Amino acid sequence: MHKRTELPRSLSPDGFTVAEARRAGVTPKRLHSTDLKAPFHGVRVAASTPGGVEEMARAYSAVMPIGHYFSHLTAAQLLGMPLPGYALRDSRLHVSAVAPNRAPQGTGIAGHTVFSRPELWIVGGLTVQNPVVVWCELAPLVRLDDLIALGDHLLGVPDPPFSVDQLGAAVEQRAGHRGIRRLREALEWVRPRVESRQETRLRLLLVRAGLPEPETNVYLPLRYQRRRVRGDLVYLQYRTLVEYDGEQHRTDDAQFARDVDRLDGVMAEDWRVIRVFKGTPDAEVVIRVEQALRARGWRPGSRQ
Repeated sequence: MHKRTELPRSLSPDGFTVAEARRAGVTPKRLHSTDLKAPFHGVRVAASTPGGVEEMARAYSAVMPIGHYFSHLTAAQLLGMPLPGYALRDSRLHVSAVAPNRAPQGTGIAGHTVFSRPELWIVGGLTVQNPVVVWCELAPLVRLDDLIALGDHLLGVPDPPFSVDQLGAAVEQRAGHRGIRRLREALEWVRPRVESRQETRLRLLLVRAGLPEPETNVYLPLRYQRRRVRGDLVYLQYRTLVEYDGEQHRTDDAQFARDVDRLDGVMAEDWRVIRVFKGTPDAEVVIRVEQALRARGWRPGSRQ
């Protein structure tokens, strides 16, 4: 059996150009071997390379012109922003260029042209649009509630988090762009200290059902607990806590035990605790929270 020629070590395992390989002495026949694949024109990577967005972005960066950068859905994924599943069905790499440079073209590429030089970030060696502008760019591509969840993420998860003022300034600069009405509506709903898409969804569910808006991820004023306890959605005035328990709470025994101990301590100080799980019907959630609030004195029309 013929043994394949080893590739020169100067060629990046993340992806290299055909031109680089030829300069390094690699033959055209070797570049068409089955242990390599061509995700983009003029690029080769190992055939075993996963097809995830980060791997493909690294491969494309081998031929990406200077001044181009990853934007829109691609930037959101590279930045760890919580996209809905339907948005992830777009497997193209979104790449932007500043005019007068032309938007990139090619199989697997969604090219965009912008008319002002943006603030760029370097994430894992890849050049991406900054997160606040990415949020604005996603307005025409995702539904309102998903846009709110993405805004909540920016106000709660990055360290340090962004501010409402920063989001607002970016929205004002988008006047006249596609999705501006949805973006402005989302801005009215975003809140700080939110740590997951489910927390956003749960908060919106309760408020749209006519219940008061809870505070997000604040510490509870407890007297007798040795440690500080923070709740997901908190009604301080009515001493009511709504907790979303995700998959990790059921699959991680240690986490589950800590949560039980924490919530037992909260209830011992006369707090009502409503735990919401992935499969809990929305109607049941609303009824349970409303009953708890009414039992603590809330009535429709109350300020909170």
